[in-house]
Formats: sequence, structure tokens, C-alpha cells
Amino acid sequence: MRILSGIQPSGTIHIGNYFGMVKKMIDSQNDGELFAFIASYHALTSVKNKEDLERNSFEAAINFLALGMDVEKSTFWIQHDVKEVLELYWILSNHTSMGLLERAHSYKDKTSRGISANHGLFSYPVLMAADILLFDSNIVPVGKDQIQHVEMTRDIAISFNHSYKKEIFTLPLAKVDEEVATVPGTDGAKMSKSYNNTIDMFTSSKTRKKQVMGIVTDSKELNEAKEWENCNIYAISKLFMNDDELKDLQKRYETPGEGYGHFKQTLLAKIENYFAPYEEKREYFSQRPKEVRDILEFGAAKARKIAASKMEQIRDVVGLI
Repeated sequence: MRILSGIQPSGTIHIGNYFGMVKKMIDSQNDGELFAFIASYHALTSVKNKEDLERNSFEAAINFLALGMDVEKSTFWIQHDVKEVLELYWILSNHTSMGLLERAHSYKDKTSRGISANHGLFSYPVLMAADILLFDSNIVPVGKDQIQHVEMTRDIAISFNHSYKKEIFTLPLAKVDEEVATVPGTDGAKMSKSYNNTIDMFTSSKTRKKQVMGIVTDSKELNEAKEWENCNIYAISKLFMNDDELKDLQKRYETPGEGYGHFKQTLLAKIENYFAPYEEKREYFSQRPKEVRDILEFGAAKARKIAASKMEQIRDVVGLI
């Protein structure tokens, strides 16, 4: 079973990214054959600065390597190192109706928020379809907002297969983990950089402490018992504590004598302890850019071999000989 996942090179990674997507992607290396790429072509729809894209792509690579991406077990590369995806993108464009693209929720959402409409943004689902179909992917883990794109990929694949009367493309299935709750931010809303409510994974101790100490709480005093059920500190603590630790924290909430600052310090220590081994690995890779590039090239070579074979089959079917 092939599992495919694309990673946007968006710079800083926060604990919402990690528990919402990254950790499960890394864990999926044990569930099947994982194909994971840094979506540099997709990033061009929003990043218009050379230095930003290069830096963000490198940051994405070292983040995932530090967090456990096993390049022997999985295929890990940067999108623009496998050019076949662009050729397939054009071929699939000729099997994609305008109506299908016009119904894309993501495009409507982004343009409604003031993002400039252009062809790249409009045809984004076709490039995503090329990413998926080029590797005969069986499973595509996505958030609920991306389910439609996988369904569009299936529609495009069915159209192509029907046109040439051959089952050239595998029809992928979207996998949504219903158990993944929304990771709350420091204000209780969904953790998001756009809301400025994140706790970053790889940052300075000073910055992380400021973020944790900025978690919004009520105004109960030291000598008052406190409610843990709806507290933002407790909600985030559930990501890092086992059942016994949570029961102990509940008792501390219910016993007067401690303030929210004490609970924040406990959470901060848990976060720092959890990510310390990953930070050490990240520092190793950040000091070795050539090694990182070699790792990405190794993955790209594996990906290109599969992509070239698939494109040879596709060219033969459509008549591009």
C-alpha cells in the first residue's frame, strides 16, 4: 500500500502542526510505503520571494528529518526535483473540466480572503492530482478541508481512464483521522499562525516560555480552586501528559494554593522535555546543509525512477512517442 503526503514549506512549525499532521505522517511509515515530498511548486502560489522559498524548503526538510523521517524506509524528496509531475499536470489539465475546478472550495476560500486569483491558484487541484497519480498512491492522509481535492483527483483519473479505455491510474482514497481533535492555541481557538496563538516547536527557550506564559486563563486567585475542564492550559497539557499525570494536575487545579503560572511552568517543562531529542537532531542537520541536500537527492532519485516509468506508460497511451 502506497501512502502519499505533501508538506508545504511554510517555515516555523508549531505543536498544532505536529500533533495534527506531522506525527501521524511519521507514524505512517510503519503502515505502508510512504512517499512524502516538500511541495515547492505548490508553495509558488503564495511565496514570491526566492530567499523565503529556499529557506522554508530547507527548514521543512530538517524539521521532518529531525522528527523521524526515515529515508531508508520512505521516499522523501523536494517536489521540483521530480519534473515529471509538471508534464503529468499538463496532460491531466486536458482531462479536467472547468466546472470541476470552479467548484473547488479551497480556491473560493482563498480568493474570498483577499488572495490574488491566478491560474496557479485555480489549477492547484490538478497539480495535486498529478502528485498523487504519478505514484499510484492508494492512500492520501488529509485534513477535512482537503477531502474535496482527493475526490477531484479521482474524477480526473476516471476521466483519463475512460478516454483511453485503460486503467492507467489507481484511484486514491482520502484518509481523515477522525480522532484528531483540533489542537487549541494559547487563546483556546484552533492553533494557527494566522491567529498568532501558537506554541512553536523549534524556537528559543525565551520565545517558547513567552508563548506558554501567554496562554489565556480566567482571573481566579491563588486561594481559589480552579476548573480544569475548560482551561486552555489543561487542554494543551493533554497532548503531553499520561492519565496519571493528568489526574495529578486535576487535583492541583482543585486544591487552592497554586496559580495558573504554576500550571504553565509544569506544561513548559513537559513541552521542553518532549521535544529536546528532536531539537538535538534538528541542530545536527541544520549545521549540515550538504548532507540534507544529499538526502533529498537520494529520495528524488528513488521518486524519479518510479515517475519516469509511469510517465513512459502514460506517454505511450496518449501518443507522445
